[in-house]
Amino acid sequence: LMFNFSLLILCAGLGKRMSHLTKNIPKPLLKVYNKTLLANTINFFTDIGCNEIFINTHYLHNKIETYVDRNFNNYPIKLIYEPLILGTGGGIKNIFNYTKSKKICVVNSDIFWQKNNKLELLNFLDDFDKISHCKILLSKENNFFGLKGNKGDFNIQNGIVSNWLEGSEVIYYSGFQIVCRNIFDKSKIVFPMNEVWNNLIIDQNLKGDLILSKILHVGDKNSFEAL
Repeated sequence: LMFNFSLLILCAGLGKRMSHLTKNIPKPLLKVYNKTLLANTINFFTDIGCNEIFINTHYLHNKIETYVDRNFNNYPIKLIYEPLILGTGGGIKNIFNYTKSKKICVVNSDIFWQKNNKLELLNFLDDFDKISHCKILLSKENNFFGLKGNKGDFNIQNGIVSNWLEGSEVIYYSGFQIVCRNIFDKSKIVFPMNEVWNNLIIDQNLKGDLILSKILHVGDKNSFEAL
């Protein structure tokens, strides 16, 4: 069953982990398996029902704007330039100034989504209407490829997410989440999303699902060159 949702693709980072590869190209325009990360993301999510896309930009923003104009000018895409980087949390909060939606999906730009992720993402979106704060998509280490830390990001039990503890199973954030406008009520202008997540965890309001298909995180130069 398809339903419509708004999506923010986070493209305002500096791409520093890509080293020289992003000297003249912003990270979302790097090509993986002959497709740019950005085009792959846009096509994957419009295919599963996304009908409004926001892209926040900063570093080499003109190149992203030109690329979108040239390749996606018939898509419902709004580009939002951040002259000052607002951080992952601030960038998301800012989008609510541009949409009537009380709830949006947010995706990192360095995940290369594949056909076998489709069904699970539709399942993840299934309770979209019931999400009251935030729900994040998580991946176990054995399903997560590309850039990985040696520590986990989160733990999950019965759909409730908590912070990872040393010695527990390594579970990563997959780069996709559903967020509600209300979780930003008390936040500043520039801040990382982790601050909001940490506050939600205290009240057991950070929900999650594990994805079992393979997630490909093209997070740094090594993971890019290993493809």
